Amino acid sequence: MAAEIHQRPQTRKPVLLNKIEGFQDVVNTAVIIPKEDGVISVSQDRTIRVWLKRDSGQYWPSVFHTMPVACSCMSFNPETRRISVGLENGTVSEFVLSEDYNQMIPARTFQAHQGGVTVVLFVLEMEWILSTGQDKSFTWHCSESGQQLGTYRTTAWVSGLQFDVETRHAFVGDHSGQVTILKLEQDNCSLVTTFKGHTGNVTALCWDPVQRVLFSGSSDHSIIMWDIGGRKGTAIELQGHKYENKQSTDKVQGLCYAPHTRQLISCGSDGGIVIWNMDVTRQETPEWLDSDSCQKCEQPFFWNFKQMWDSKKIGLRQHHCRKCGQAVCGKCSSKRSTIPLMGFEFEVRVCDSCHDSITDEERAPTATFHDSKHSIIHMQYEPTRGWLLTSGTDKIIRVIIKESIFEIEI
Repeated sequence: MAAEIHQRPQTRKPVLLNKIEGFQDVVNTAVIIPKEDGVISVSQDRTIRVWLKRDSGQYWPSVFHTMPVACSCMSFNPETRRISVGLENGTVSEFVLSEDYNQMIPARTFQAHQGGVTVVLFVLEMEWILSTGQDKSFTWHCSESGQQLGTYRTTAWVSGLQFDVETRHAFVGDHSGQVTILKLEQDNCSLVTTFKGHTGNVTALCWDPVQRVLFSGSSDHSIIMWDIGGRKGTAIELQGHKYENKQSTDKVQGLCYAPHTRQLISCGSDGGIVIWNMDVTRQETPEWLDSDSCQKCEQPFFWNFKQMWDSKKIGLRQHHCRKCGQAVCGKCSSKRSTIPLMGFEFEVRVCDSCHDSITDEERAPTATFHDSKHSIIHMQYEPTRGWLLTSGTDKIIRVIIKESIFEIEI
């Protein structure tokens, strides 16, 4: 059975022309094969599949391999054609694809974790396999010998992992909302620092080694841009995932960075894909100030009993202006505005004076929004051709290229 890929302009609704029968679960990870018309997928139904486009224009599975348990994650290295697959039983299995992508040869299996593998990365320069698991651990193995080189106990279940080859720093994001930076050596690691800016668990990490910036996405619906290389502690927040009709947000599921266009691409379980222009000078969101009374009209807040008694006034609820950070009452912050340079692409609460100071130019959006029409659980960007792949809970893989959308339903 084949899945046919259909091309249409992005402004029109994508059309599914064919289906592949027999799948019971979602695709946890899928990647585009660079320089090939192909896709590799690993699924909750225990299968690893390599899809290649045939002369007929259809995509057929040239490799169909069933694992003993569900496949939870995957890493693919196009130079060595090596696939590293994380499984729900804690093992990482490696395979090498043949040059024609019609055969998958088993290479090695690592017993990496006591729980399901959440993220796996292959680092060609060091011949390392990095992995994280539900057992709250980060490990790295030598891919040549199979020997475990080291392990680090994390504070919570890890759901995000990135690695900088130049400095050998690993970035580990977990369900507590914390990001940990580790310095890896051949057989040991040291803790560099930890930082926390999310109120929800970290769901995705993306590293830009040129600008030395780390992006983290979270279930709190936000993205934070951490300036690691600048050493200034700058953290810029990006808010752009929201249902337009329900005025509600959903968690960020994936982050990718396109260095040649300086664009950050984020996706959410709400189906939204946001493309952020990172070539603009952005501003840090201010810290919220503490006060017992409105910092504009000096009306007491409802916990300030002394001032309420002295002034014979009823206490008011406290709010914060997203632009200046001041503690204000509802009357002094009755207006809303977008502040794109601070990352607020949707209207947020601002005090009246800040609202009057924001110009139309400052309200100009710095991001574009797209609806993928499915709840996304994974995203991958292939920079050589500018292709974007998403997989969703509806068992559909979509590959987006410029103004076209391809679909494979699996």
